[in-house]
Amino acid sequence: MFRLRVRFSRGEELKFISHLDIIRLWLRAMRRAGIPLEYTEGFSPHPRISLAVPLSVGVTADNELMDISITKVVSPHWFTDTVNRQLPDGLKVLEATPIGPNVPSLQSQVRFTQYQVEVKTDKKEEEIKISLDTLLSLESLPWHHERDTGRKSYDLRNLIDDIWLVEMKPSACVLGMILRCDESGSGRPEQVALALGFPEYPAAIQRTKLLLGSHR
Repeated sequence: MFRLRVRFSRGEELKFISHLDIIRLWLRAMRRAGIPLEYTEGFSPHPRISLAVPLSVGVTADNELMDISITKVVSPHWFTDTVNRQLPDGLKVLEATPIGPNVPSLQSQVRFTQYQVEVKTDKKEEEIKISLDTLLSLESLPWHHERDTGRKSYDLRNLIDDIWLVEMKPSACVLGMILRCDESGSGRPEQVALALGFPEYPAAIQRTKLLLGSHR
């Protein structure tokens, strides 16, 4: 078995595609490219392919990670070029790197996710910075949102590692966020924006990085 860690981007063209459909796109592209995928054993074998953290619908991404297992050694450059020729617009392999068979799964290594979030606002720069500092100074921030399974309550502050102002735009601003993503919970950028006093759903959310282990 040969493992590759694949870094890829998802653009505007595919931001409304579900996680399962993204997996199907990857599998279709790799089969057309002739990638010899490794399959699990048992009554219902499936390809050994796993994405680090599913992307929410409507979110674009610069540096996503995926691990795949294949049955023979291939050149990472060949893999990148061959698979990219089979991918639709909006999905692109940026890099493929061999990893050892005992390297822990991506899901077990991701600790934080980094975002750029554009929100509409008529607030001034200084007012926004005060809001950021105020939220970061809190010890806790009780929060809840409604799900299909009912109300989920949690401490939103515990899921926020850092927030900063990236830039001001006409009638909008761009915020940088580093949010927790582990067994204790996952921060959602739209919830953080709401807690900061931006009532409208963000105009754009881009996941810029996945942080493995401690990013300090």
